[in-house]
Amino acid sequence: MPRPPRRRSYDQYCAVARALDSVGDRWTLLIVRELLAGPRRYTDLHADLPGVSTDVLASRLKDMERDGLAARRRLPAPVSAYVYELTERGRALLPLVGALAEWGAPALDGPRPTDAVRAHWFAVPLLRRLEAAGVTGTVDVRLPEGEFHLRLAPDGSGAPGYGDGPAPAGVPVARLELDGGTCLAVSRGDLGLEEAVRDGRIRVSGSGPLAVAWAGDPGPAREPRGTSRDAGELVDASCGPPSRGGEERGGGRRP
Repeated sequence: MPRPPRRRSYDQYCAVARALDSVGDRWTLLIVRELLAGPRRYTDLHADLPGVSTDVLASRLKDMERDGLAARRRLPAPVSAYVYELTERGRALLPLVGALAEWGAPALDGPRPTDAVRAHWFAVPLLRRLEAAGVTGTVDVRLPEGEFHLRLAPDGSGAPGYGDGPAPAGVPVARLELDGGTCLAVSRGDLGLEEAVRDGRIRVSGSGPLAVAWAGDPGPAREPRGTSRDAGELVDASCGPPSRGGEERGGGRRP
């Protein structure tokens, strides 16, 4: 069945314009950011996209289905709920979202009074930084706002990615405990990983490749702290909705 025509188009024979026809609308790339973490129910998407109306979210999801970026499927009984997930073409947007995160990171000097915060919003820039540092394996990241995990395939084999909450049971993982300011500083390249571990700003544990590599140099046994007064205030200064930590968000991933 042919796809219905788009409501709007730049009508330019240009690859950039064609891409923006699909992902240039407001909220679309933020929906992609959420679905890059895995299948999501509509209610979960709405909860993690503060400020989007239900009508706009439904419209964007329909557009993404029509353009082949996302699909809607029903989970088997006894759950019998619908989830949205990215198609292969949609998952190919990860490098684009990562590049946007890297470009936008310098603007994150500190949260505005109206800013919401979710732990997994730190995942994309941190994933790029760990990839650039040659880190492989699965990494659990624990912030005061919550927890997420990163998947970094060795030698470029397999697709990198991330998920909300801890990694599945039975997977060897390295666990990083740090605060939001330190995570932001590492993601922006202002602070090196080894330096952060050595200074006690990141605590490493577990059995993944990263934990094994740093087992001989764990750094001082101190609680993670911010890199500066402003960075350290990142966690406390947020005036957005209460963070959806591991206990609250854990059930949201299994409709």
